[in-house]
Amino acid sequence: METIALVGNPNSGKTTLFNALTGANQKTGNYPGVTVSRVSGVLRTPHGNKYELLDLPGCYSLSPRAEDERITRDVLLGDQKGNDRPSAVVCVVDASNLERHLYLLLQVVDLGLPVVVALNKVDLAESQGIRINVELLSEELGLPVIPCQANKGKGVVDLKHAIRHPFPHPPKRIWHAEKATESAIEDLAKQLEVNGSANPAAHAIHLLADAEYRTEDQPGIDHGMRQAAMNAAAECISAGESPEEDISQSRTQRVQAVCKLTAKRLDAGGLTISDKIDQAVLHPVGGWFIFIGVMLLVFWSIFSWSSYPMDWVETGIGALAESVSTMLADGDVKDLVIDGIIGGVGSVVIFLPQILLLLFFIGLMESTGYMGRAALLMDGLMSKVGLSGKAFLPLLSSYACAIPGIMATRSMDSAKQRLLTILIAPWMSCTARLPVYSLLIGMLLASYGAMLQALMLAAMYFFGTATALLAAWLLAPKVKGEEEPSHFLMELPAYSVPDFGYIGRHLTERAWAFLKKAGTVILGISIILWALQTYPKPDDGNPAADDPALALEQSYMGKIGHAIEPVVKPLGYDWRTGTALIAAFAAREVFNANLAISYSVEEDDDEEKFLKKLRSKLGNATWPDGTKIYTPVTTLSLLIFFVYALQCLPTTAVVRRETGSWNWAIGQLVGMTVVAWLAAFVVFQIGRLISG
Repeated sequence: METIALVGNPNSGKTTLFNALTGANQKTGNYPGVTVSRVSGVLRTPHGNKYELLDLPGCYSLSPRAEDERITRDVLLGDQKGNDRPSAVVCVVDASNLERHLYLLLQVVDLGLPVVVALNKVDLAESQGIRINVELLSEELGLPVIPCQANKGKGVVDLKHAIRHPFPHPPKRIWHAEKATESAIEDLAKQLEVNGSANPAAHAIHLLADAEYRTEDQPGIDHGMRQAAMNAAAECISAGESPEEDISQSRTQRVQAVCKLTAKRLDAGGLTISDKIDQAVLHPVGGWFIFIGVMLLVFWSIFSWSSYPMDWVETGIGALAESVSTMLADGDVKDLVIDGIIGGVGSVVIFLPQILLLLFFIGLMESTGYMGRAALLMDGLMSKVGLSGKAFLPLLSSYACAIPGIMATRSMDSAKQRLLTILIAPWMSCTARLPVYSLLIGMLLASYGAMLQALMLAAMYFFGTATALLAAWLLAPKVKGEEEPSHFLMELPAYSVPDFGYIGRHLTERAWAFLKKAGTVILGISIILWALQTYPKPDDGNPAADDPALALEQSYMGKIGHAIEPVVKPLGYDWRTGTALIAAFAAREVFNANLAISYSVEEDDDEEKFLKKLRSKLGNATWPDGTKIYTPVTTLSLLIFFVYALQCLPTTAVVRRETGSWNWAIGQLVGMTVVAWLAAFVVFQIGRLISG
């Protein structure tokens, strides 16, 4: 089955068009050796032909700034390992941003593949007073141009009709550079053909148009080809021409000429609706009030609306455990399945509603066009700590869970900033910390009202976020990468009605990716922790046989807890708290359940009743000398520890996958643990001195 590549700028509606063309016939994987997703589907045309439609990552240019843009370039050039070169290309062009999007189209045409143009968002262009002569545009480009409106399915059938087989001959290049550059392109293409290049003309243009491409190791380009390209570029320079600037300028001039001929704006001096909205949204003062209001609304909605589905999930997990319990005989296998597998994985699944709600709001902001504005506002703040506004989306996602946040860094164009964002993402307080915050803040401020407790919770989020930005500022000079920060470049699309179909598919993909990548790791960790808490089992007649708290103390986990007590005692914790901290490495919310076992507190279907009983037990717990363990200072120390500690081995596994290095993953885990210990130590020791 032949492959057709679908390419386009970010925000061009490419993914919406891909879904309209393929329906449910889609599959997702990864390109070999990288973490960039490979999305493809089956396209059937009215002529009875069937193709694989490959949805390539969105890019502004084929001179890449990010890993996903590099993938697009290499696939189109035929250099991507494990992928054959496409037989044809469908290039999506936003009609409301014609000049900006045609530049990528000209680069695609230069690759020597048959091309069909999908002129998307024609309705939006018309609403902005832009009129495009489609026939003349097709004539100027030498390509079939199909106007469409992907979000409503308009023009999709016409686009399928335009994809004919056999494919037409590749279109001719429609721009021309200066004489020296043109001569260099022609001569280099001949040399590449002699050297065995599969696509000599396409590679010749790209080697001369992109200095980085010809000077660094690239797939499909050997040393001889690179040397020939450098010699050709040197000849251009000696003739007084820079091939990169000449090719870029020639393409730009041709794009401007095409747009001048084919596109007219009826009210050239007037402001569009998006422009008028941006006057408020991007206002240097008012824009921040709008941004803060939107963020407060998002987080209020998440915590208000998620309680019901979380209760449903918890009830479902309980029903599943009860059902399985009746099928299995008493013994270790039953305990493993109920406590280790269902309980362990269930501790993650229960937070899925909160994660999905945050991802829904992120999808809503992206689909309406507000996300780009928020990133632009944040760029000024983030640039002061070595990041760009593009880090905003991954960090925002990390409030739900660090794992999807870390995965969202794939679209960042700077490897250095991507690594920085990955390293600080776990400091954004995720939803898994909430049960621990709820337990400890309730203990610390039991005699105060809900308002003060809510402010304390907000302070935990503030401390985590502030520490993340401080860490980025401290780490930026130490992380290898480009010396100068990359320029912030993000297209601000026109505001539009949300595409709920896209949002729904986005949620499904992210939810499955989260469960697959995090759930499998947590399953393994939960089984290991269950074994540590269960063995060695007390003999018959041993008091521990009837006392879960004593059995836990005599288990391997309890012995580990006693062994680390000297490490956690300076923070105000005893061995039982230390044991719960270790168990929390599977998932932070396990901390509460483990403390409940240690202090013989029975689980309760009513969460608030359970927390009340656990707080009472902890409040009465004492050291051997009779002094209380959980003083206000100890509780505050523990809160600070949870703000700063990574304590999430699934996140460590994902960091290893995304960075390709155990050094970064383990370094992050150890570093955050050390920071948490030091912060908790300072709080406890100073607090103890002040309280006397």
